[in-house]
This record gives sequence, structure tokens and C-alpha cells, in this order.
Amino acid sequence: MTLTQATKSHETTYTINDAMDVLLAKLDEAIDDIENGRVQTIEEAWEEIDAI
Repeated sequence: MTLTQATKSHETTYTINDAMDVLLAKLDEAIDDIENGRVQTIEEAWEEIDAI
């Protein structure tokens, strides 16, 4: 499973296509992880969310 890091950007506008490209790429990665047995427990997910 890959971890991502949020970084601030100086961009002030994004198109709906930009957002959809990122969303679909992340969804594709998540599906690959599930298919390969790489999953998080709910506790691990909350730890990652709390770290943000």
C-alpha cells in the first residue's frame, strides 16, 4: 500500500477533469491494493487520518 503526502500548491483553480483524474487514479490504486491483499484495518486508517 502506498502512502501519499498532501502538499500545498499555489494553484488557485482546478478543472473538474483534474479532480476526476486524481480521484480515478487513487481509486485504481485502491482496487489494485484490495486485489493483492494489501488492506488496512480500520484502526490503521484512523491513525492515518488523525495524522493529517
